[in-house]
Amino acid sequence: MALFKIHNSAVKKIVARNLDLERNLQELFENNLEEILDIIFLAHEYSTSFGGRIDTLGIDKNGSPCIIEYKKNQNDNVINQGLSYLRWLLDHKADFEILCQSKKMSIKIEWDSPRVICIAESYNKFDLDTADILPINVELLRYRIYDDEILYLEPENYQKVRISISGIVKKSKQGKEKMERLQKIYSVDDHLAGIDKQTVMLFQALREKILSLDESIIEEAKAKYVAYKTSTNFTDIVVEQYGLKIFLNVKSGQLNDPQKLARDLTQPKPIGHWGNGDYEVKLKKDSELEAVFALIKQSYDLNK
Repeated sequence: MALFKIHNSAVKKIVARNLDLERNLQELFENNLEEILDIIFLAHEYSTSFGGRIDTLGIDKNGSPCIIEYKKNQNDNVINQGLSYLRWLLDHKADFEILCQSKKMSIKIEWDSPRVICIAESYNKFDLDTADILPINVELLRYRIYDDEILYLEPENYQKVRISISGIVKKSKQGKEKMERLQKIYSVDDHLAGIDKQTVMLFQALREKILSLDESIIEEAKAKYVAYKTSTNFTDIVVEQYGLKIFLNVKSGQLNDPQKLARDLTQPKPIGHWGNGDYEVKLKKDSELEAVFALIKQSYDLNK
């Protein structure tokens, strides 16, 4: 994407450039992981028992273990590497738990929703086809570095295709067939099942408005909420029986909320919660929809 700098009435194109050293990309992300991806940094070049090293290991605010791999040249097969490390991590959960304890992490680990994130300047057709056909979600992020010290980051757009993996089974010691899963897959329908009809209609109306903001917005159903994100989550929605609980990925003090609809979860002291950000908004009536959506759009503008 071309970027331009506006000064008074003059427009000047900002030139993309390469990092001086390949390693600088990893250092840049690791030193700013929470700011860029809302992920807490745990380890650099984390050694696995089969000899490989996970580029960056972290945990997000919801407790999902995060494996981050960087594609530093065209020949790197980061998707396969990430999946291999994910398989190893799920077989060595105790090692990850010990690492979290050593870093004094109080977040409960969500082993049902581990994340594999790949970061590259570009992806080829084979990368995209591989990500498309996988039965699990691999997050592909594309970055560019520009003059004026600008980092641009966006998700690589691809149509996720869920293929049947009913035939991918193995025999247990008892001879029973069982599915070998790396991630548990959730859907929006899971969150709406058994919910009051008015709440479902309210969610659908809000969902439509959020997705209309930008065609690149990704909707992702998690265990406890439905997330909406570009490169990172800007809002997370918990569907309750009679209303919606909405979290905004905005830091305390940065939300313009003239109607005082949002609750600052850091005041008077931090409150633990599902989802990202420092603000919570409740939505129970159609009449509140526009005002709540305006707050969500603020979060979108800050995180896009």
